[in-house]
Amino acid sequence: MRNRPLPGTSGRLQELSLLGEPVLHEPCETVTDFTAAPGWAGGLSAFVEDLFATMYANGGVGLAANQIGVNARVFVYDCPDDEDVRHVGHVVNPRLVEADGVVVRGPEGCLSLPGIEAGTPRFDRAVVEGVDRLGAPVRVEGTGFFARCLQHECDHLDGILYTDRLAGRRRSKALRQARRTSWYRSGTRARALAADPGNRPPARPERGR
Repeated sequence: MRNRPLPGTSGRLQELSLLGEPVLHEPCETVTDFTAAPGWAGGLSAFVEDLFATMYANGGVGLAANQIGVNARVFVYDCPDDEDVRHVGHVVNPRLVEADGVVVRGPEGCLSLPGIEAGTPRFDRAVVEGVDRLGAPVRVEGTGFFARCLQHECDHLDGILYTDRLAGRRRSKALRQARRTSWYRSGTRARALAADPGNRPPARPERGR
């Protein structure tokens, strides 16, 4: 039996959306047309390939649709768990149906905040359900670092960044570091008030929803 081609090999590299861009701070829309992606030539399958290609090119372990500017509930992943088992796939219209176990504060970064990392609380087990690019049911269970990845990507599609799950000095430090970067200061990203809503309380880990 021939090996399947690696995901993303036919994909096109896309520009990343960065902290403060509105598409990152609002919930994404449910995918209803599986022959097309919003404004995407080649349809949903080509879009998933582009997500993989962009994730790999930027050294990520997961990438959500709104991280390349598309308001659609889709994410891809290529992520190890704590046992170093590799998990590769994609989920369309994902739902975090279980999130439980011990809450672990571990280092977390994001391709939409390049160069910034902070200890972020996450449950050490997560289950995501959705469908694949053809509409077939998908159920993905992860523990450890992979569970962190699944929760992180589901958050993205709800308009939540990992910095929204920080509190106090950790949150202030991460946002302060972001403001000092060249990518934050350039263009419209310098006006990223949406990235630091000030009076909004930090998000907390949520059990399955």
